[in-house]
Amino acid sequence: MKTILLFGAGKSATVLIEYLIAEAEKNKWKFIIADANKEQILLKTNSSKYAHAEEADIRDEDARASLIKQAHVVISMLPPDLHFLVAKDCVEYRKHLLTASYLDRQLKSLQDEINNRKLFFLCEMGLDPGIDHMSAMLLFDRIKSSGGTVTSFESHCGGLVAPESDDNPWHYKISWNPRNVVMAGKAGAMYKKNDEIITENYHELFAGDRTIHIPGETIGNLSYYPNRDSLAYIDLYGLQYSKTFLRTTLRYPAFMHGWQQVVALGLTDETPWFDSEEQTLRSFFKAHIQKFRLESWFSDVGNDQTQLFFLGLDDDLTIINKGLCSSADVLQFALETKLVLKPEDRDMVVMVHEIKYTIGNMTKKITSSMLVKGRDHLHTAMAKTVGLPLGIAAKLILTDVIKLKGLHIPIHRAIYEPVLEELKKFDISFMEHSEIL
Repeated sequence: MKTILLFGAGKSATVLIEYLIAEAEKNKWKFIIADANKEQILLKTNSSKYAHAEEADIRDEDARASLIKQAHVVISMLPPDLHFLVAKDCVEYRKHLLTASYLDRQLKSLQDEINNRKLFFLCEMGLDPGIDHMSAMLLFDRIKSSGGTVTSFESHCGGLVAPESDDNPWHYKISWNPRNVVMAGKAGAMYKKNDEIITENYHELFAGDRTIHIPGETIGNLSYYPNRDSLAYIDLYGLQYSKTFLRTTLRYPAFMHGWQQVVALGLTDETPWFDSEEQTLRSFFKAHIQKFRLESWFSDVGNDQTQLFFLGLDDDLTIINKGLCSSADVLQFALETKLVLKPEDRDMVVMVHEIKYTIGNMTKKITSSMLVKGRDHLHTAMAKTVGLPLGIAAKLILTDVIKLKGLHIPIHRAIYEPVLEELKKFDISFMEHSEIL
């Protein structure tokens, strides 16, 4: 019996699990879900007989190996630093592997073994990275086949709160890994603009003056900040002649203002110095301000502190109780506490590609946009757009539609065409607008 093994049943796994349960029933496959919290698995499977729940410690070598040996395809939804444990076993026991995380050096070190054993490892198969790669490559290949040359590429994507559930001064709620929200931008950014390589540091990223209009929607303008390293994808996309190459993250403009304050105050510092036992958010902020001598910043009447108050600047009721913490740890706790999705809330994913290209003596522009809204706090747009590409890819491997071998990201036609086609069935599709410049 063909078997799919999923490691991780967290926030982004809800829709993936439901999709694979349906496919397991339809195709008479076995579907195993392994997580440190078995109750979390059962909550998402509704005790379906087509999903087998396993409580497992991913660091337990014997338990991990025992599970992987049973599988034909393994999906890892674990934190990125744990993928390599799974990947090594998948190589050892000759199993295909899918992840939504970035392809890193550790996984690249396995490339020869993956090739020699004729395995298929697919990374960056989620939303961003994932759907962004596939939808962009579809356009690039179409432009190139018509004789066009891409001269500018800007890609924007963000997980946001839907307007109907937007009820806080941050205009944001947590729909994915909160640690990633806290750490975003710390490494700065590199991108290409008008044939110039631009480098920005952490304190420059959240300026808030960069906006993009969302076509065909009533959302209006969204702000964006550049992602860590856009340049790494220029060669992978075959866009060496593009004068502009930029990948960004979208947020509502108010978020950028608030996060500028977070950065200026050093609230993402990762040094553990604060004993949080029996301490409130207010006592943390007071201690942080005193330790880093930030009183003068707060005395500046030009600093609107509404968003900081919302996170707990004057909250004497919310107890942290997280042991020895860094400021970043407490900030994460505050985000998870204050910016939580309520059960009826809807999140929203927005993606926009802006591509300029020349063909003959003309310059054209394509704007391709996607907007997906979640159903509730569990069936989020984030879970849908991260999880479904992985589930679809697993199905296409087991049904021999995808026959590739080796270590890949989803930039190949053999991957993106069937996956994008099936995503349309789940209302994940793009609206295009073309114009002559």
